[in-house]
Amino acid sequence: MKAWESNIRKVVPYVPGEQPKNKKVIKLNTNENPYPPSQKVTEALHRMETEGMRKYPDPAAQQLVDAIAHTQGVKPSQIFVGVGSDDVLAMAFLTFFNSEKPILFPDITYSFYDVWADLFRIPYECQKLDENFQIRKEGYLKENGGVIFPNPNAPTGALLPLEEIEEIVRHNQDVIVIVDEAYIDFGGITAKGLLQKYENLLIVQTFSKSRSMAGMRIGYAIGNEELIKYLNDVKYSFNSYTMNNTAISLGTAAALDQEYFEETRQKIIATRERTKKEMASLGFTFADSMANFLFVTHERVKAKELFEALKAEGIYVRYFNKPRIDNHLRITIGTDEEMDTLFDFLRTYLKKH
Repeated sequence: MKAWESNIRKVVPYVPGEQPKNKKVIKLNTNENPYPPSQKVTEALHRMETEGMRKYPDPAAQQLVDAIAHTQGVKPSQIFVGVGSDDVLAMAFLTFFNSEKPILFPDITYSFYDVWADLFRIPYECQKLDENFQIRKEGYLKENGGVIFPNPNAPTGALLPLEEIEEIVRHNQDVIVIVDEAYIDFGGITAKGLLQKYENLLIVQTFSKSRSMAGMRIGYAIGNEELIKYLNDVKYSFNSYTMNNTAISLGTAAALDQEYFEETRQKIIATRERTKKEMASLGFTFADSMANFLFVTHERVKAKELFEALKAEGIYVRYFNKPRIDNHLRITIGTDEEMDTLFDFLRTYLKKH
């Protein structure tokens, strides 16, 4: 080791899903929305002026904050925005998880959590999911330095009932509990209603999934005004201008078009439910996903083998070479046409294998 290397902060980075260069593929590996953003987003883009590129954006992103607050039925002072929910979550880790006690999150979950914990030198303990890949609330009722979990969980899609979330929050009022609701729009009830009862709760959501804007990188947190102030204090100590003018303008348009949001959300839910039936008929088993993906395993064919065969056919799904889940595939819900192509391939492949 070179002398200067001893002072470098070394971490094992998060590995995102593959982004194939060939656009003529069926991309079901990164949980993107298969439908375009609202037409109002396109209109907002056409109205953008080059002046918006020359000048700094509003550091408070007030236009976007106001739009999100309006659609969520909360005060603007209860909203914090960032460059995708990853940025918001990283800020939350940095702001709220500063105890010497370990934070708690599931052993099978969004794999950025342990990366941030390692990066910020936050001690952590992973709580094991049960045999059905469900979060066990009992694992979060012990002493800790903070709690975070997705609901629905990723990559399993399993939903934790709201009453169990409340039990976790109620038992942890001396620390911050973060519920990562990246997929909540596809099933289940948001924990947002608990904010009136518990000041230690933070809800994080994103425009990447149900709003069809993964490429714009817009995420936000909802919490009490004090928590949001603390987040902004850290943000302004780090980078005042996290949101660019284009993201603010287009995000505002997307947030306010609730009719289109509901239309595409319901289309994805309908396709997901049809996909469950088709996959079950082909011999796949999976948790009852409430997200925009299924986490499947086959009774006979290994997941890695299926992953390679699908990729060779130009159908991209997600494979995790990790303990307990290395025989599962995560399959994003695409359009009906894309899913039909997937089903046709699987029928043919499974007959031969």
